[in-house]
Amino acid sequence: MRSFRSSPTASGVDRPLVSQRNRSVPTNSAFSRRSRLTVTAATGLASVLALGTLAVVPTATAATPVAEPAAAALLAPYYTDLDLTGDRQVTTADLELLASHLGDTDASTGWSAVAAADTDGDKTITATDIAALSQRMIYDDGDFELIEASTIDMQAAMNAGVLTSVELTQDYIDRIAAYDKATPDASAVGRALNSIITVNKQALTAAAAADAERASKGMTSMLLGIPIAVKDNYDTKDMPTTGGCGCWDDNQTTTDAAMVAGLRNAGAVILAKASLDEFAFGFASEFSSYQLAGTSTLVASPYNLSRTAGGSSGGTGASIAANLAGIGFGTDTGGSIRIPSTYNQLVGIRPTVGLASRDGIIPLALSQDTGGPIARSVTDAAVALDAVTGVDAADPVTSEQTGKVPESYTSSLDPEALKGKRIGYVTTMIGTNPTNVRLWNQAKATLEAQGATVVAVEQTPAFKRVLDEGSGSTNEFKHDLNEYIANHLAPNVAARSLQGIVDSGKYVPSRKSTYTGRDAITEAQYQAWAGPTGTHTTQIATGQALVTKMMDDLALDSLVYPSGTPYNTQSTNMRLSPNTGMPAISVPMGQAIAADNTITGAGVNLEFLGRDYAEGTIIGLAYAFEQATHYRTTPALYGPLG
Repeated sequence: MRSFRSSPTASGVDRPLVSQRNRSVPTNSAFSRRSRLTVTAATGLASVLALGTLAVVPTATAATPVAEPAAAALLAPYYTDLDLTGDRQVTTADLELLASHLGDTDASTGWSAVAAADTDGDKTITATDIAALSQRMIYDDGDFELIEASTIDMQAAMNAGVLTSVELTQDYIDRIAAYDKATPDASAVGRALNSIITVNKQALTAAAAADAERASKGMTSMLLGIPIAVKDNYDTKDMPTTGGCGCWDDNQTTTDAAMVAGLRNAGAVILAKASLDEFAFGFASEFSSYQLAGTSTLVASPYNLSRTAGGSSGGTGASIAANLAGIGFGTDTGGSIRIPSTYNQLVGIRPTVGLASRDGIIPLALSQDTGGPIARSVTDAAVALDAVTGVDAADPVTSEQTGKVPESYTSSLDPEALKGKRIGYVTTMIGTNPTNVRLWNQAKATLEAQGATVVAVEQTPAFKRVLDEGSGSTNEFKHDLNEYIANHLAPNVAARSLQGIVDSGKYVPSRKSTYTGRDAITEAQYQAWAGPTGTHTTQIATGQALVTKMMDDLALDSLVYPSGTPYNTQSTNMRLSPNTGMPAISVPMGQAIAADNTITGAGVNLEFLGRDYAEGTIIGLAYAFEQATHYRTTPALYGPLG
């Protein structure tokens, strides 16, 4: 029987830095917004035609050297399919090789060395082939646009010398200062975003270090120099970890959470701590950090400032949707990554429990807790997930992942991933909300148009019991919080128990009865619920076996369902993943329209559920759906500064 419990022993994760030079991108439709890359192609092509060989591509402003071949290149197909030199990436070396064969045909000696780059299939290496190959490089010397910029855009601009990580980080800091605590338009109805609790004073120093690494070694990782906001329940050694509670304003830990350590090892810049629903309890995202006792603040959705951004990772969702950081991380016990994703038209991944260590994250219920990325695209979410996997002795459940994690989840980013797949949906999970019904019918048609077979599945009583199983937060919070307090909480923090939190007076005022009630849970109650033979432990194992068997019996690659409704949840849909431990990814499937008579403009996501450790499969399916639809929109109130 699977156990999700965390070890009481605290330790970090020692992961080697894996060089990841190539990044997943786009189908032609997704790639069109980056057509500036054709300028680079034309420049390289002119050099080829004039000199018979390819000159160095970077402009005079770029000092970035070409890195040595990566030990484990990022396996995004778009950037690896045309590799000619065997380093699983497209670099100037590939262009030079192809240029040396300009004019060769399939009858020429050495044709096999360059045949893969004959992209137009005319059996001749032409200028068109060289131009097509050059587009597979992560390099862009055109104007950089921060709004909706992906990791590809950022890395391409930094590789070309158009942008530095210091400049990028400062741009995001400026946006936080301008947008987070004030409504951006005097006519806007509602409150400020309130998505960020702390901006990292060391962020620019970390960005400068990333720039130095790029200058000396090239792009060593797809996260090198990328600013990331993490939910303020992840320990960070350079910022306090409040859990959204004023009672822990002084909780400065000496170590990073394991997942934060993974991000830093990959070269990411930890930009800020995002706000959350206090101690990750609910979906309102109300917090009391750094406020007077008896006061609290609500996070707002950047699409509708009178609405919540969802929770509990609402600050992460709001900040990423409003382009206040490159990528975000949240935690999910019963929906807290996927709800902010659906409210804010984002992509959220709730990984298999066991894929990423929870050590150093303030827990809510370790039977269901997991951390994961919240991003503006499936590509960015896959890149971020790569950096945080790994076995960690401090979280024993991670040992289950051994042999089940691919070299890179970006290898699954195939725009044709839906072709030939069988996608199931439980009919009762669609619901009756007019927006959901319309968008589901539209999504179903898209899945089928992309080559998938969509299979209707009737709900059984056993399946309903999986959805109806409650969250572990009531019976587990006290026990699991005490473990965090013993192993991570800074020694100078006075509130060292639930009663201590109440005594401090510094918490969301409406939560007093919740804290008091959870403090009353006994160890016997905890064991009866979450112990090795506890009812909740047993039900999660039963649910995992039941849903896996259902998928096996029907030969399904995934189950799909709406993640929510306009600014609300869809029945108990969100519980399917946490009540089985199985992974899920949530991706935009459209917005409400006036004719729906719901909340016009509100986003709704489609969720793909997969088997244990099948993140690659569902990432591929979500990517194909995203590339076929491009439903995400940019919040109108949060455009470019100035």
